[in-house]
Amino acid sequence: MMKKYRVGYTAGVFDMFHIGHLNLLRNSRQYCDSLIVGVNSDMLVQEYKSKRPVISENDRLAIVAAIKYVDKALLVDTLDKILAWQRLGFDAIFIGDDWKDNPRWIKTKVDLATVGVDVIFLPYTKGISSTQEREFVDRRIGE
Repeated sequence: MMKKYRVGYTAGVFDMFHIGHLNLLRNSRQYCDSLIVGVNSDMLVQEYKSKRPVISENDRLAIVAAIKYVDKALLVDTLDKILAWQRLGFDAIFIGDDWKDNPRWIKTKVDLATVGVDVIFLPYTKGISSTQEREFVDRRIGE
């Protein structure tokens, strides 16, 4: 069993909510007393993914907030995890292990270590993503 944290944090788009999202939230919650989830705003998603989510930010926030593993959900407008930490005071951040070798997350891990925050890479649910779901729907509509 991993170390138990007081406050954990994870963030994401959570568009077209699927089992991978649920697995991330469930797995994150088992390692902390309280889980805060940041839902990336529509504007933020447009900035870094150059596309709009299918589901609006307010609906995505309502969905995430209703999940029993989530103690608090809020809209976020930055990918900067130090800013998130300053605002929320978590002691661990959870992310799928598919990001483990990503340069942004390598830097994030180093930056958060300076303030005593652990980055925990949890198993990624293979075979599912909102991007895949969107592409499937787009193909079906085009048929």
